[in-house]
Amino acid sequence: MRPEELGRTLFEMYHGAQKGEKTTMIHLFGIKYADEIRNCGASVPEITRLSDVGENYATEVSKGVRLARHVVPRDG
Repeated sequence: MRPEELGRTLFEMYHGAQKGEKTTMIHLFGIKYADEIRNCGASVPEITRLSDVGENYATEVSKGVRLARHVVPRDG
């Protein structure tokens, strides 16, 4: 995925989250797209900038990327 696509996906996950679940969705984004984030050629802060959710969430995305080695997302 290109950085712009990742930014758009993060935007959609963040804004589509239920009340109280926005940060959880940011972590889930990092988990689900860890490989794409690592290989897209952009930094995590750049992806969060492109998403318009705020660069301050870069740390939360990075937490998800690190968690990706240890967890598997499930539907529901």
